[in-house]
Amino acid sequence: MELVESLVLLGCWLRSKNYGFVTPTPATHSRITSRPGIAVAKNLRDVFGWSLPFSPPLLPAEALDWLQRADLLEHSGTTLRSRVRFSSQGDQLYAHSAFPTVDADAVFFGPDTYRFVALIDNELALQALENIENHPRILDMGCGGGPGGIAAALAAQAAAPELVLADINPRALDYARANAQLADLQHVSFAQGDLFHAVSGSFDLIVANPPYLVDAAARTYRHGGGPLGSGLSERIVAEGLPRMAPGGRLMLYTGAAMVEGQDPFLKAVQALLGPSGWPFRYRELDPDVFGEELDTPAYAHAERIAAVALVVQRPHG
Repeated sequence: MELVESLVLLGCWLRSKNYGFVTPTPATHSRITSRPGIAVAKNLRDVFGWSLPFSPPLLPAEALDWLQRADLLEHSGTTLRSRVRFSSQGDQLYAHSAFPTVDADAVFFGPDTYRFVALIDNELALQALENIENHPRILDMGCGGGPGGIAAALAAQAAAPELVLADINPRALDYARANAQLADLQHVSFAQGDLFHAVSGSFDLIVANPPYLVDAAARTYRHGGGPLGSGLSERIVAEGLPRMAPGGRLMLYTGAAMVEGQDPFLKAVQALLGPSGWPFRYRELDPDVFGEELDTPAYAHAERIAAVALVVQRPHG
């Protein structure tokens, strides 16, 4: 628990310093940090946002101790580098892996996260969970650092929800534990395992933002499986439908590779949902993301990758 405690202490300290940082795409990050004069950190945003090396006197001894105790410091000559980043989302701070996210167990946060949370906020603004009896159960499947589930629980606080944060990556769950504490949430549990095998019971709300790219290194936070990266997303729909309580919803944010003007993921969703007859909505949130992936062999026949949202509603009764 050393990591969790250190992350919470760092997050609280950064909040007391009015720290804020909006995390851009990796490509934008690389462009900004390659500009002249940005080689070494000058402030907290450089250290914990832009992941720049820094001179030890820039941080107080207690912050250095928290980082050191949790093995979150890299040493290079006379400079140090934080292995954790903190990003702002609304009023919350979220801890996640530093840039670049090259480790197999890296915990990612970026523009997809902001769109995912916006989807949840918008959907719950349209139809809240407060009318559900006996404290709604919320599941964030493949939670990473937990921003989706935490956002949903904060939006439904009046109903005293029970939140389950689940991921196959134990490091992600440590970050999620810290982020849930930073959000001052109650009634949160954590589950490690392969998708729905790790959790029990049914849920009034399931949210998910799974990896959706084909990653040659098969990194957990990035590789979605299947020929075009939609394997995990399809599994979440297939395995999530039986876990939805009557009146419950599933909100999925993912990516869909378009081939010759067609959407293979949407076709898979229609096949999965057809027998149930349950209503669903599907739309593109951004028509063109991760365009650089089109240069890789896996996407040789794709014309674009879109960020998409799927919302499934299970009828009452």
